[in-house]
Amino acid sequence: MAKRVPTYGGIVAALPIVSLLSIIWLSVQGEKKEVVSQFTLGVLYGLPGTILLLAVVYICLKNSLHLFMSLSIGVMCWGLFLGLQKIVVKLINT
Repeated sequence: MAKRVPTYGGIVAALPIVSLLSIIWLSVQGEKKEVVSQFTLGVLYGLPGTILLLAVVYICLKNSLHLFMSLSIGVMCWGLFLGLQKIVVKLINT
């Protein structure tokens, strides 16, 4: 699908299959609802960074940067964002 209609391929790739499978797996293993809830919150905390990573990779590729350079810059931005997000959340909670 990604070859014929790249946009639809991207939409399918963005489906939260891993998150859903992980939630089901945790439940099947008998984890408490609190653990599954905390896992889900962790996934939500990770979404803004992931969105930033994908946006940076898109912009880099659109500006003709090499794939691996684009991915490297995206991952660095993702890591920096998550670090900043952790600091901000800590400041808000204190």
